[in-house]
Amino acid sequence: MAAKKEAAKPAATNPSTHSSRDEQIGYHKGSLAVLSKERQELGRILGIVEQLMQMHLAALKEMGVDLEAEAEKLMGESAPMAAPGKGPTKPKNKPPIEDIL
Repeated sequence: MAAKKEAAKPAATNPSTHSSRDEQIGYHKGSLAVLSKERQELGRILGIVEQLMQMHLAALKEMGVDLEAEAEKLMGESAPMAAPGKGPTKPKNKPPIEDIL
């Protein structure tokens, strides 16, 4: 009968479950720390790319190239047919990341 009483104990008091829970917590905390650093690095890379784009835009502007006019021309050619008085239709939403994984 003593064995039955021990088996009826809640799982939270089981030492192996407790360490497993601690391992899971550590895993998730570590993952968040890594992803946070990855996000920081991605932001840094985006800043560098933005600087390079601005340098190229400035160089083209100095050469007399009107990129705004070219962009408007391209947008006029590729704009999907929309109802009068409305702008171009919005692209379809991408599926959430949970659906992709």
